Amino acid sequence: MSDAQLPLAFGHVPSLAADDFLVAPCNEAAHAWVSAPGRWPGPASILVGPAGSGKTHLAHLFAHAGGGMLISAAEVSPESSRPLLESVPVLVVEDCDRPGALDEVALFHLINQGRELGRILLLTARTPPVAWAVRLPDLRSRLLAMPVASIGTPDDALLAALLVKLFDDRQLRIGEDVVHFLVGRMERSFAACAGLVERLDRAALAGRRSVTVPLARRILEDDDNGSGTEGP
Repeated sequence: MSDAQLPLAFGHVPSLAADDFLVAPCNEAAHAWVSAPGRWPGPASILVGPAGSGKTHLAHLFAHAGGGMLISAAEVSPESSRPLLESVPVLVVEDCDRPGALDEVALFHLINQGRELGRILLLTARTPPVAWAVRLPDLRSRLLAMPVASIGTPDDALLAALLVKLFDDRQLRIGEDVVHFLVGRMERSFAACAGLVERLDRAALAGRRSVTVPLARRILEDDDNGSGTEGP
């Protein structure tokens, strides 16, 4: 097997700086809401958006601005909630709708203790709370009473900017012709955008070539055929 068939998947770290969050019509309301917790009607809110939509980016900005921290829903426990709230003024709990990740009693106490201690709480999820499989009535009531900020479907301008950012995160530069070609043909979702960039990166590395329109066309054709894109 040749070296060209063995691309090495070097890790990359997406930028979570404030200037790198791409504000667009689909997310500007959520961005404005998360940026101004002082205007919230209560101490807790929920941020909802599909995979890859920038929820974690927004959550990091929110936590950083408030001197807080982020944890996953799986980390919330009856023993940890109060010490966490006492240590920071702002707390983000991510992936609250992930199946099996949520201790409902612990989250209920976290919300109540946050209110008692005057803390600001942001929950993130892919779906609105009405769709969560929550069985504890008191918790469900609390969640449904919280305001929800939602990130919608990306438009062409945001998809183009997101492609450039995702390639830049991988230290790759692509031409406007490639961006235009991809935006006109790709699945219109944040997750699809991220997956497409990853496949193009791997294919370009395997073939020791740049990301070009012919390569993009082949990757999209492979996707349509369900054949994958591991080789050059």
